[in-house]
Amino acid sequence: MGTEKGAKNKQIGHNQVWIRKLTKNDFVKSLPFWLLPVSLVGLFIYGAIIWNFIISLTDLSGFGRASFDSLDFDMYVRALSDSQLLFATQNTFVLLVAFTVLCLILGLALAILLDQDIRSRGKLRTIYLLPFSLAFIVTGQVWLWIYNYNYGVVNTLTGAIGLPPIEIIGNPDHILAAVIIALAWQFTGYTMVVYLAGLRAIPDEHFEAARVAGAKKYRIYWRVIIPQLKASMASAAVILMVFALKTFDFLFAMFGQYRPQVGADILATKMVREAFQKLEWAYGAAIAVILFALALGIISPYIYYQYRVNQL
Repeated sequence: MGTEKGAKNKQIGHNQVWIRKLTKNDFVKSLPFWLLPVSLVGLFIYGAIIWNFIISLTDLSGFGRASFDSLDFDMYVRALSDSQLLFATQNTFVLLVAFTVLCLILGLALAILLDQDIRSRGKLRTIYLLPFSLAFIVTGQVWLWIYNYNYGVVNTLTGAIGLPPIEIIGNPDHILAAVIIALAWQFTGYTMVVYLAGLRAIPDEHFEAARVAGAKKYRIYWRVIIPQLKASMASAAVILMVFALKTFDFLFAMFGQYRPQVGADILATKMVREAFQKLEWAYGAAIAVILFALALGIISPYIYYQYRVNQL
């Protein structure tokens, strides 16, 4: 009897020691600070992504109930034969590439300009960055006014120099270029700031050594400074391409409908139109999965590159 009681007390003592060690563990102490946020993110973001993929494997439409008895890839096969979706995909890639390249070039030019010893650099930097602080809804309305055929800024200027007015919003051949220019106006300031941070990280000795060697300023930037901005360029390009994939609210603000002009229809507008206008929930979910895959295809190489750089 005494032996059993002693063994029991010893077990209780071991449990108390284990609990005491557990409560002093740093991981356990940190649980109240991150467990709830991580759980909510897992449920409402990653859980929603998984659920959306499952819905894309069904035939859900309208206000009926999805049938989960036979999951298949019929919606993805439908996407391959949808000419409107293929055209929207083409527009998406044109927008993504042209918008990103234009922002990178203009942002670099502005960063180099502000890197010079000029007056009011701080004020100019604020002015150039201001459009990035605006919501897509605001930017869309501003550029809708600028492009207006009757009283817009563009046609007012063309009329002042004796040129006929230009149909921009109503012309499918011009509308995508108009959207790209408007988006570049908003995001060039962000790219400029990224480049400026990269310029500040370059040691002054590099510039001074090239200047002492007799190199002209434009050659110093072309041969010495710009090659060292590859990391800044890569990080800015990734952010810009991701933003290019989700410009639905900007297009909706400009056109006020689920379907913009054919020339500006992209995957995001096609997805929302199928899901919320036609109530083709499964097909809309499949397009959302395609958009998600494109975003992963953009982000994953960059993350892998950063991982390899940090490991070296």
